[in-house]
Amino acid sequence: MSVRVEVLALSQPVFTALADGDLAAADAAAPVPLPPAFADHDWAPVWRMRAEQVAADPRVAAWVTGVVRDADSGLVVGRAGFHGPPDARGMVEIGYAVLPEHRRRGYARAALAVLLDRARRAPDVRVVRLSIAPGNVASLAVARPFGFRAVGEEVDEVDGLETVYELDV
Repeated sequence: MSVRVEVLALSQPVFTALADGDLAAADAAAPVPLPPAFADHDWAPVWRMRAEQVAADPRVAAWVTGVVRDADSGLVVGRAGFHGPPDARGMVEIGYAVLPEHRRRGYARAALAVLLDRARRAPDVRVVRLSIAPGNVASLAVARPFGFRAVGEEVDEVDGLETVYELDV
């Protein structure tokens, strides 16, 4: 049984509220009610980064991290989006995270498929990138069926060593 998801964009006030751990304020501005895990301090660095990006350029909100919602049940299961709009090379990088209680049900793969479809429809996007820690077996399993190829390694200041994968679209 496959799941269907939608990725809903968030606004700068939502990002700022989540970065501050203020779930009530985030809910008031979000397109759907958010689970408490969205205001967890572990996710705050992502929200802070997105708040800064969108404050600098509001058009970025359409590209960056949004809410992953099960299209059939309406249940919010995680977050996913691009790290930003396409760069000069036409590259976008995708990030995703599924809440622990919703893992192993196909949500990450479904969110990745939605974002890849969006990237393929965007005229300025030519390459999609994923950066995955070598030991992250679950994320590797999510990406593998889409045909991503390893193109190098990088050290992320938060996540450490990651293998960089790319897919031409």
